[in-house]
Amino acid sequence: MLTVTSLRKTFQTKRKTAGLGGSVRALIRPEYSDIEAVRGLSFQMEKGELLGFIGPNGAGKSTTIKILTGILHPSSGDADVLGFVPWRDRQKLAYHIGTVFGQRPQLWYHLPAIDTFKLFGKIFDLDDRETNKRIAFLSEAFEIGDLLETPVRKLSLGQRMRCEVAASLLHRPKLLLLDEPSIGLDVVAKQNIRDAIRTMSAEEGVGVLLTSHDAGDLEALCKRVIIVNHGQIVYEDKVSNLKRKHLTTKLVEVRYAEEVSPNFALDGVEILKVGHYGVKLKFDTQRVPVEKVLAHLTSAGSVVDITISDPPLEEVIAKIYKEAASPLP
Repeated sequence: MLTVTSLRKTFQTKRKTAGLGGSVRALIRPEYSDIEAVRGLSFQMEKGELLGFIGPNGAGKSTTIKILTGILHPSSGDADVLGFVPWRDRQKLAYHIGTVFGQRPQLWYHLPAIDTFKLFGKIFDLDDRETNKRIAFLSEAFEIGDLLETPVRKLSLGQRMRCEVAASLLHRPKLLLLDEPSIGLDVVAKQNIRDAIRTMSAEEGVGVLLTSHDAGDLEALCKRVIIVNHGQIVYEDKVSNLKRKHLTTKLVEVRYAEEVSPNFALDGVEILKVGHYGVKLKFDTQRVPVEKVLAHLTSAGSVVDITISDPPLEEVIAKIYKEAASPLP
């Protein structure tokens, strides 16, 4: 579905020169500096795959998405999207992909969403009957039937984003590129968007390339994740492997039938809190065996309840970001 090979993108920016004389020189003979936003990216995406493409701000995510849609030309390298070279075949490619940029709406702000849907039907050469049938299907899938006749400016952010994603799927694209689709949304709105995207992927085999700062989007939608920093890939694997390799810390909460000793301790385990009838602790499974911790906890008294959980996925991703924080050569 998508192949990227040694992709690079360099932007030129004018250097600022201090002082009046420097300003005059900058006008007559400006000096430029190069900024490498994308530095030799290579990856593939299979048909129908849901792929997470994440990284900190300025990592090169949006630049890569814009290259893959044909908005930007790369400085060097190759990309094949559904058999098209995006920057050469942008018009042809547009009939096969859908795009949503979370901070750049495509719906007409002062008109009802249904007007934009029908306009898109004309743009993508759909006849009126096919357009209306598709709108009806998407209205049910995204639960937006009661929103389509309302001016977009009167919709909540969550309602608008559901309409945005639905509009991008009007022409039955094979690939959907989502750049921060859940930005600013509340928990319920995010869940509605995720459910609808999952449904479309399952029913129509739509591949999804998703950039997001929300780890919940990755866990809910993506089977595989690529992490980029400074324009280069620093991690690429299944989301399940990401958890297994990096979520080695466990949080344990235990409640006992009798009071707990205030001196409760265990070698290699960090005691976070000791209450009258319970303890909360944290340990690394690579340093302390799980069975050792459980054996100590059960020998300390009659256990009424026990909860073992992983730290949030955000912590793992933040850790990977920090490990790759230094610019690569």
